[in-house]
Amino acid sequence: MKKTVFSLALGTFGLGMAEFGIMGVLTELARDVGITIPSAGNMISFYAFGVVIGAPIIALFSGKFSLKSILLFLVALCLIGNAIFTFSTSYTMLAVGRLVSGFPHGAFFGVGTIILSRIAPPGKVTLAVAGMVAGMTVANLAGVPFGTWLGHHFSWRYTFFLIAAFNLLVMLSIVLWVPQTFDTTQRRLSEQFHFLKKPEPWFIFAATMFGNAGVFAWFSFVKPFMINVSGFSEGVMTAIMMLMGLGMVLGNLFSGKLSGRYSPLRIAAITDLVIVLSLLLLFAFGQMPAASLVMGFICCAGLFALSAPLQILLLQNAQGGEMLGAAGGQVAFNLGSAIGAYFGGMMITLGFSWSHVTLPAAALSFCAMSSLLMYGYLKARRAGGNAQALA
Repeated sequence: MKKTVFSLALGTFGLGMAEFGIMGVLTELARDVGITIPSAGNMISFYAFGVVIGAPIIALFSGKFSLKSILLFLVALCLIGNAIFTFSTSYTMLAVGRLVSGFPHGAFFGVGTIILSRIAPPGKVTLAVAGMVAGMTVANLAGVPFGTWLGHHFSWRYTFFLIAAFNLLVMLSIVLWVPQTFDTTQRRLSEQFHFLKKPEPWFIFAATMFGNAGVFAWFSFVKPFMINVSGFSEGVMTAIMMLMGLGMVLGNLFSGKLSGRYSPLRIAAITDLVIVLSLLLLFAFGQMPAASLVMGFICCAGLFALSAPLQILLLQNAQGGEMLGAAGGQVAFNLGSAIGAYFGGMMITLGFSWSHVTLPAAALSFCAMSSLLMYGYLKARRAGGNAQALA
């Protein structure tokens, strides 16, 4: 199982580099292509739209193939999308590259979660999923800062060329270490949608979307925020991106450790509250370098502390459509990326300062926490009703 988790973590490392790597080279991309920074930020949204389009399609029509074969196909798509993005010179082709890069993202997490739910010992599924997600957090700790350094000193294209090449290694690891597994829960196409008739999964989708949107409204513009608000020089952005990545690693690990003591719902709801408070403090004290780093670190830790608990909540509420539910969680996650990048950029377009991107960010994170509280209320109410019926 450890080799399988490691292989899946390599895959999420590549996905994390593709998704988050652009944030550290946003200014270089805008300068090279001749567009504004908010326009360059749309590349974040194009990736997210690729996830939204690709995840449900792949999840719905994957029942005829082994999960291992699906993973190899998804990683091949990742390689192709990042290669297109690397060698494109027009805005249109850059957008196409980002769309294709995003297609496999949600389905990869969905397939990986299903595989781990089959092979992980009882009570260890959340920890195994956290291990898979760890690849994405390590990407933010080491890969994204390295990509930021490459973009600053050479070219942003080098960053995405390496991402494309790295996926060759991911494919090899899948061939060697992922077992040949089939999704035995696959049902007829229409039956896979039955779980969506209940309100519970929709509350979790909403919490996932708003939670990611909240952090991304700020984090999409972390480089100009740190330079223009906190007063850091461009030369230290690599170190700052490493600090943010460390927060993601520790947040994911901390969440996985807590999963044995607390429910996924409690972990996720409290994490959202912490993110809201951190974003408000970023608005109030963002001009203070130390406060900016601490609050940013906490926000990034919270972003990935949410990943495993929300993924498990979706599996628990997607009976008969587990693949669609798990992939749908990543759709919501990346739709949140697009929404967050849009609202953060909108504040700049409207003429507000960079510090104001934290205000829509806090509001979106509050919506995420509210969605989880409504989900918890509904579950508690139904549990009480069932107890009364049994009595």
